[in-house]
Amino acid sequence: MRAAGTKICANNELRDLIQKAKTAGKRVVFANGCFDTLHVGHVRYLQGAKQAGDVLIVGVNSDESASRLKGDGRPILDEQARAQLVAALRCVDYVVVFPDSNVERLLEELRPDVHAKGTDYTAETVPERATADRFGIKVAIVGDPKDHSTRELLASIRKDAHD
Repeated sequence: MRAAGTKICANNELRDLIQKAKTAGKRVVFANGCFDTLHVGHVRYLQGAKQAGDVLIVGVNSDESASRLKGDGRPILDEQARAQLVAALRCVDYVVVFPDSNVERLLEELRPDVHAKGTDYTAETVPERATADRFGIKVAIVGDPKDHSTRELLASIRKDAHD
């Protein structure tokens, strides 16, 4: 259950919030990522996602799924810290932490109008494309060119620490 004043929600709460938004004629957008050490590329991606609709829900990978996707030593920040950082962004309406490696299950469960992915994808390479198509969810590629990465940021920090 969501604490008063927080944007971080459970799945069942989000279903109700999405239904209310759609009933009010609002377009619901879903974006996702690990968001480990939040950087400008993440912010621009989420701002672009918000421009694709009225209500932006962001899925944040759990610690376990982020580690599976990113490898040893990741994530740097735990899932609650990452969820709170994402929730602090003005463009984000709600945040949900999820345990899976992709968001197919969440797309099926939540049924947003738009699934936003960053520019490191094309409409054809989005991993959840078939699921989005099956449920009539539009895929939108948003954000600035992918020239920011947490991996490069961490490598730079580690290099500076050794110099």
